[in-house]
Amino acid sequence: MTQAKERNYPMYSILADILLANGTRQQITGDCVALVEQEVSAKSGVSAAALKVAYKAVTTLAPGFYQSAVDRLVPKMLDRLQPFWADYNAGGGGQFGDYLVRRGEEVSEALLGVTDDIAQRSKREVFVKAYSAVRDGAGKHIEAALPAVGALVEKYAA
Repeated sequence: MTQAKERNYPMYSILADILLANGTRQQITGDCVALVEQEVSAKSGVSAAALKVAYKAVTTLAPGFYQSAVDRLVPKMLDRLQPFWADYNAGGGGQFGDYLVRRGEEVSEALLGVTDDIAQRSKREVFVKAYSAVRDGAGKHIEAALPAVGALVEKYAA
């Protein structure tokens, strides 16, 4: 059972509603930035090198862009996670991160759909180039982070 369910706290049925609480969006954005930094720094190997170069390019070559991009992504990511959250709540029990892991490829593609849309519309060549370099392998990186993503969602949805 989730911590929220064990304590009988009401859970948000619509994930986007968690953004309505004062200051929550900034907290979630900060937690998302920290999660990405943690996941990127923990990577190793050849594919990790490309990911780390892309991450560094996005975070250093366009100061402030990354933080504001994450802030803009939060509502879109919550929207993409909504069907999974609803299904998870209908099933009851367990951790949301474990649920996401069981549907890893489907969840990662749903989340990547957000960034795919942004990359297609972006006029920032540095971002598009960096994203294109890591897109093919991004799904496996997202799948590896799903337990932490689930925990982050539960932190705010409870």
